Amino acid sequence: MKIETKEVVIDFRDVVVELGGQKIYDRLSFQVKKGEFVCLLGPSGCGKSTSLRVMGGLLPIAAGTVRIMGLSPSVAWSRIAYVFQSPRLVSWRNALGNVLLGTELRFGSKNKKAREQKALELLSLVGLSKDVHKYPSILSGGERQRVSIARALAVDPEIIFMDEPFSALDPTTRKKMRSEIEQIWQKTGKTIVFVTHDIEEALQLADRIILLTKKPTSVKEDFPLEEARPRDLSSSTLAVHRDRLLETFKAIESCIET
Repeated sequence: MKIETKEVVIDFRDVVVELGGQKIYDRLSFQVKKGEFVCLLGPSGCGKSTSLRVMGGLLPIAAGTVRIMGLSPSVAWSRIAYVFQSPRLVSWRNALGNVLLGTELRFGSKNKKAREQKALELLSLVGLSKDVHKYPSILSGGERQRVSIARALAVDPEIIFMDEPFSALDPTTRKKMRSEIEQIWQKTGKTIVFVTHDIEEALQLADRIILLTKKPTSVKEDFPLEEARPRDLSSSTLAVHRDRLLETFKAIESCIET
């Protein structure tokens, strides 16, 4: 039987980043394949979010290479979309208007009717079909983040960068949003790179976890998670992964090699 090899869509190779005279990355290398859900996990300040800026062409590198679908980040920007920790919605537009804003900024005002229909479908996908005319001020934190996810999907990116998008939410909403983004990923087949410092979040969501060290940052571990979805975080297998990650995390923070 022929085994399908997925295309590498992100190639981060021997990357060095320096900011203010400080070396942030020390020959950082990793790859992401098409359709993967990859979590970048690491201690605060290790440069997880910086990697998204580099991949989006927003931050130069001092050495190494970064390729997004074989292109430089500055050329590949139209293939990607972001979901940030803050939803970053504009207060004077309702949910539908905020989703459409992303397409207007990227594509202009053409095909307005078709884009509006697509925006309505995406708002339905994220569970907001009854809230399309509501403004951000009356939406909950979780609902605002759902709008930002729909806005990212509206530009039909091939890769979505998510920068700790649920960290500002309460624990109950955060747990629900994790399940919802997992379902959305399964339905859309998008490649997702998800930044987090939450081990359980990574265990629930990731196809593969890339564990980063403290600065100057490199990859400490890169391992797959093959457990079926939806995942039970209390399972014995995930408990073993959790213990391993916690031990390695503690070693990283105390600079002790394991």
